[in-house]
Amino acid sequence: MSTEWLAQVERRAALHGALADPGRLAVVDLLSRGDASPSELAAHLALPSNLLSHHVNVLVAHGLVERTRSEGDRRRTYLRLLPTELGPFTTALPRPRRVLFVCTANSARSHLAVALWRRASTVPAASAGTHPAGAVDPGAVAAARRHDLDLRDARPRQVDTVRLDGDLVITVCDRAHEEIGLTADAHWSVPDPVRVGDDAAFDHALDELDRRIRELAPRLVAA
Repeated sequence: MSTEWLAQVERRAALHGALADPGRLAVVDLLSRGDASPSELAAHLALPSNLLSHHVNVLVAHGLVERTRSEGDRRRTYLRLLPTELGPFTTALPRPRRVLFVCTANSARSHLAVALWRRASTVPAASAGTHPAGAVDPGAVAAARRHDLDLRDARPRQVDTVRLDGDLVITVCDRAHEEIGLTADAHWSVPDPVRVGDDAAFDHALDELDRRIRELAPRLVAA
């Protein structure tokens, strides 16, 4: 019997053990929708901070969750669900009328997310920014061209002029997520490729957006 196979079985058993607690499973279920700070999780779950911290520490120790630092206020910590041998966590979610991707400048990540979303789902999608730039960043246009995505009609727009009732709002930028008054249904903490400026940064952002979109799109089912 393969030693490697036995090690994989033991690893999967350990992951199942980590998820056996209802509190930890609830944390994972929420993080399967998007990243969240500990305070956001505590508000959703009505858990005392010490108990939530314990659950998060167990999930981190088992490689189910990782902590990242906000690019916005640079103090906040976000918790992100990691891929595992157990596969994606795919509880169904109500199908929205539209998905709205929001970042700060609406010049790169949110437009790329819309282009990727249109490949993966028939649910309509749009994008907007909390502080729109004057134009789509050239690096985003170049990245779209490399990946055969269409940004020809993309232009930055202010979120208040775009958002509609019934939108599923997903922030793809820490700074936008932390804007006072902007309430999002999910948050994806995707590093800003414009800040770095090279092809690798834009390709990394595209890969991360694509992974998350491919996990979310099949979960949106009609009520």
